[in-house]
Amino acid sequence: MNPDEEEPKQEGELPPEDARAEEVAASEPQPDIVEPPREETQAEAAPAPETSELPPEPEPVKAYEPPEPEPEHVEPEAPAPVYIEPAPPPVAEPAPSVHEAAARELHEEPLAEIERNYELQAAYEPDQQSAFDQEEYPFGEPDIPMPPPAPRASDRQRRRDAKRNLDLDLGRIKRRKRYGLFITSLSVLFIAFVLAPVTWVTVYLFIEPPSTVLMMQRAAEGETIRHYPVPLNRISPHAVRALIASEDANFCTHDGFDIEAIQRAIESNRRGDGPMRGGSTISQQTAKNLFLWPERGWVRKGFETYFTALIEFMWPKRRIMEAYLNNIEFGDGNFGIEAAARARFGVSAADLTPLQAARLAAIVPSPNRWSATNPGPYVRGRSATIVARAREVRNSGTASCVLAMDRPENR
Repeated sequence: MNPDEEEPKQEGELPPEDARAEEVAASEPQPDIVEPPREETQAEAAPAPETSELPPEPEPVKAYEPPEPEPEHVEPEAPAPVYIEPAPPPVAEPAPSVHEAAARELHEEPLAEIERNYELQAAYEPDQQSAFDQEEYPFGEPDIPMPPPAPRASDRQRRRDAKRNLDLDLGRIKRRKRYGLFITSLSVLFIAFVLAPVTWVTVYLFIEPPSTVLMMQRAAEGETIRHYPVPLNRISPHAVRALIASEDANFCTHDGFDIEAIQRAIESNRRGDGPMRGGSTISQQTAKNLFLWPERGWVRKGFETYFTALIEFMWPKRRIMEAYLNNIEFGDGNFGIEAAARARFGVSAADLTPLQAARLAAIVPSPNRWSATNPGPYVRGRSATIVARAREVRNSGTASCVLAMDRPENR
């Protein structure tokens, strides 16, 4: 046997290097590793053919890794009890009144119809932006979502609103017109019967009337009007007494109306004793001459009564007598005692004698028919009566409200 030849290795014997590595591994403590049983395949069951090649190297042993501990089971904590407050009982709403129900029906029905139209339009045109949205957001949707715009009122609702507004306006116009006519009528009556007469009487309290209705009527007939107003202190006291004696014996005692004289005139006219007599006082004649027309009638008599009450309330007796003497007609276009004294006797009113004053007083009822310069039997007889009565007026102080000299303390 050749010594140089190696001894044949027995089957299953490892090389020296592998044997040493195996010994080192065997000296180390090995964990108990239980390998699962493997099924022998046909290749493993079959004996391996003997070859002269070296056996394959064993796989490296992996380091031991301890198994991961299972997580401990932690029971979930019970939730804290939550107190839920019971809901309050529903409050029954009061039944709406008839007006509230009508208003709700009037407003809710059109809104419901508008909402249905809006939903239908959105369903049929989901991708198309409405004209209102285009006007509201011309540069696209805003970052912050905005509430949807309120739907516009339909034509039916607009017509209904317009009709209701028109009815309200017409009713308001009718009421305003009715009340306006009533207020206008009251205003006209107040101005015509209160404001204008009071203002007129107040003005004539301080100034002499430039003319009267009778003066203008006589001027229209072609007469030459002569009118010279003078204050009462420039008129003869004989003229004042003569006119009180002939026209109004109770001038200083009545309040514008002599009831006894009116009754006597009514009885005389009913019996037919002589010419027609009138029961008008000097205050009534002054109201007629200054503010009214000369024709007789119930309308003029009513206005005469009203103006008589006004001047008796607002004027003193001296002013009433002064206005009467300066505006009474004495015939032939002569108005006022100054113009009559100049035309008939060629003197001023302050220089009239008792007889001259009595003749002028005698023609006052019919100044264009009777004459003071060439008196007839009636004028002469009436003048003598007036002179006697004027003397009684002076002695009795009947004219004391006008003439201070006739008062008892001055006689």
